[in-house]
Amino acid sequence: MPRGRISKRGGSGVRKVRRTAGLLIVAALVATGGATVPEPPDPGWASPGLVGGGGWPFAGVPLSPDQAEGASYLPGSSVVRLADGRIRLVPSGGEAPITVDASDPRVARAVRSDSAWLAQGTVPEGGQGGAYRDMATRALLDLRLLTRSNGASLASWYSKWRYCWPRDSAFAVAAFAATGHPSEARRILRFLARAQHDDGMWAARYNPDGTAVADGRAPQLDSLGWVLWSTWFYRVQAADQDELPVLWPMVRRAADHLARSLDAEGLPPASSDYWERGHRHEQDPRRPTLGVVGPVLAGLRAATDLARMRGDGERAAQWRHAAQRVSDAVARQFAPYGYPRSPVPGGLMDTSVTFIAPPFAPADAGVTAAVADAARKQALPNGGVLPGERWSGDPAVAWTPETALFGLSAAASGRTGEAHDRLGWLSAHRTSMGVLPEKVGATGKPAGPAPLGWTASLVLLSLSALERPLPTP
Repeated sequence: MPRGRISKRGGSGVRKVRRTAGLLIVAALVATGGATVPEPPDPGWASPGLVGGGGWPFAGVPLSPDQAEGASYLPGSSVVRLADGRIRLVPSGGEAPITVDASDPRVARAVRSDSAWLAQGTVPEGGQGGAYRDMATRALLDLRLLTRSNGASLASWYSKWRYCWPRDSAFAVAAFAATGHPSEARRILRFLARAQHDDGMWAARYNPDGTAVADGRAPQLDSLGWVLWSTWFYRVQAADQDELPVLWPMVRRAADHLARSLDAEGLPPASSDYWERGHRHEQDPRRPTLGVVGPVLAGLRAATDLARMRGDGERAAQWRHAAQRVSDAVARQFAPYGYPRSPVPGGLMDTSVTFIAPPFAPADAGVTAAVADAARKQALPNGGVLPGERWSGDPAVAWTPETALFGLSAAASGRTGEAHDRLGWLSAHRTSMGVLPEKVGATGKPAGPAPLGWTASLVLLSLSALERPLPTP
């Protein structure tokens, strides 16, 4: 949450009132793993990574910056070797970290547990030998530490990020499924199924215990699309036929809600999206952004295929028709302007154009050109990207989820050189412990909480896409 004091010097009373109102509005918004609410630097988040221990339930505790100097993870684990040679870990079944000698038997047990879990699946390397193995290993282990035993997948460890956003959780599902860890993916999906409202919607975010956060923010429609897509992705990747009946009521409620929500033009209603910004602040407040429309289209296509797998021809036809209406609306409303965030002449570009490109949608030459246009307009001198064109936040701070989304789009579309450029930049701008942060400042140093679950998921999906094609609904 943005912090700051109102100056008592200079300006008229009107300006003071406006500024106060503006600060109060911004203060009401909280960043998520996928959110892009502008925030000033906050020293409270400073930690280069989490300490774990390999036990169950998995617990991740931030390592303080003073302890992190000269420290590193033991290979293939979340156990930390401090600069003085001692070991920092969370003992099995505990929640608080302890510091022990390297010879303590709990160290070897924790490392074996983490390594065994990694070996149950795959650590994607992007076809580059071992160049990305350390980043992928760390991303997988961090995702596991951020996933509670009840399936709540947290955006990060810090208080303002220590929540479960359905949007971010959906990508964690896909990352676990793509890397051969179906039990973690299944646990997250079941958490989402329990949390879903009867009308098919989800709250904007949830506490780790599964209760909705009552902060007044409206539900965000894109979450329905992302959860449907991730459920389909899990079903295709894990080939888990037995789980579909369990998840089917969640799928049915979400897809029916989306299909019913479409207006005469074939568009869903305006809603907040991954920017966590109210739709009234968009260039066209009457219509949804591409950040909403893209996930809705992917979700309806995914739900159509899930209905076909279940043998429900009637719903498959209904959802296929709804998906076609959304697709036609995108062609009419967004394509003529180059697929901007809002469908208006001179609409500003943002990263959500990747939501209508592989692996979320079939390849299209016009969309590919729009992705390149957005990447160019959002590029920063430090090699990362801003969330969107003419970004109102810090113009020198790059956001890793958006950078990774461009990387995933490139990897899934066969632009391997571009994908490696993005992944190489992300790898080079990790914390001193090798963890992926939320943001990177102008000097190349982390400028947000680490790890960030959404970025970790996107990196794992990108590396997986470079090794084998990801399924596209």
